[in-house]
Amino acid sequence: MTRRLPNRNDLRRARRRDPFGDRRRVRFTRQVHEPAFRKAPEPRPLPLGKPPRADFHLREQLRAINFARQERQRLAVANRLTRGPAEPPAVRRQSSRRHGPPVDNHLHGHVASLFLGREAVEPPFVCLLASGGHTLLLDVRDRGGFRVVGTTLDDAAGEAFDKGARLLGLGYPGGAAIDRLAQTGDPEAYRFPVARVPGLDFSFSGLKTALLYAVRELPPRELERRRADLAASYQRAIVRALVERAHAALGEVGTDRLAVVGGVAANSELRARLAEDGAVLAPLELCTDNAAMIGSAARFVQRIPFPGYLGLDAYASSS
Repeated sequence: MTRRLPNRNDLRRARRRDPFGDRRRVRFTRQVHEPAFRKAPEPRPLPLGKPPRADFHLREQLRAINFARQERQRLAVANRLTRGPAEPPAVRRQSSRRHGPPVDNHLHGHVASLFLGREAVEPPFVCLLASGGHTLLLDVRDRGGFRVVGTTLDDAAGEAFDKGARLLGLGYPGGAAIDRLAQTGDPEAYRFPVARVPGLDFSFSGLKTALLYAVRELPPRELERRRADLAASYQRAIVRALVERAHAALGEVGTDRLAVVGGVAANSELRARLAEDGAVLAPLELCTDNAAMIGSAARFVQRIPFPGYLGLDAYASSS
C-alpha cells in the first residue's frame, strides 16, 4: 500500500490540534534570536549652541554599559534555549575557584614561560612582569600561582612605550620602534623623571607628560635631529623605574632571585641591565603572548576531569 503524501488539508487539521504551534516558533525566533544580535545604539551628538553638561560623557558610557549587559543576558538566554541548560555565571565562578585558577590566565602563562626548557627556574623568586597591559611585581612561591606585591597606578610599561612612540612619530608597536631608534641616541641627553610612589608600585603618567612637553618645545627640524636622543632618554627612564622597583622587591620579599617576563622583557636595554645583576630573562620567543606559555601553565593547575571542564568559561579580567 502506497503512502499518501500530506496535503493542505492535513496541515489545516494539524493546526486545529495545535493552533499556537507556529506562533510559538515565530515568537521564539523574534524574542530570542533577533534582539540578541541587534545593532548597538549610536552615541548621541554633542548639543550645539551650548556646552555639554558635566555628566554628558558619563551618561553615554552608562547607556553603552546597560546595552552590553542586556545583550549579554539575551545571548545567555538564547544559548540556554538552543543548546540546553548551562550553569549560571556565579556557579561557574564558584566552580573555577573550587578547581583552581583557570587555564587561560595569561599572566600565569607569562610566569610559566620560565618553567620551559632545560634551565627552568625553580621558585621561590621575584618576577617582574612587564607587558603592554600589565606591569607587576610578583612573589612566586610555587609553580601553581603567585602573589602580587606591586603594580602600576596608571599606564603599564608597554603603554608608556606605545604612547611615547606616538609622540615621537614612530610606528607600532612602540617598544620595538623606540628600542631600535634609541640605539643611535644619547640616553643622557635628557633627564626624564622617574616617579617615586609609596610601596612597590609604578607610575609612568608623569614620564609621558615630560616627553610631551619636551617634544612641544622643539621646532620641527630640531625635533627631527634630536628624535633619537629623546627615544634613548625616554627608554632609559622606563628601564630605570623597572630596575629600581625590582631590586626593592627583592629586599621586601626576602629573596635574591629575580626573573623578567612579558613583552617589555624583550627590550634590549632592560635585558642588558638586568643580566648584569644575574636576573633570569625569558627567551625572546616567549616574551610576547604565545601558546607555549599557556601550555606550560596548564601543567601546574588542578586537572578537571570530563565533563567538569565543559562548565568552565573564558572571561576577561583586570588581573
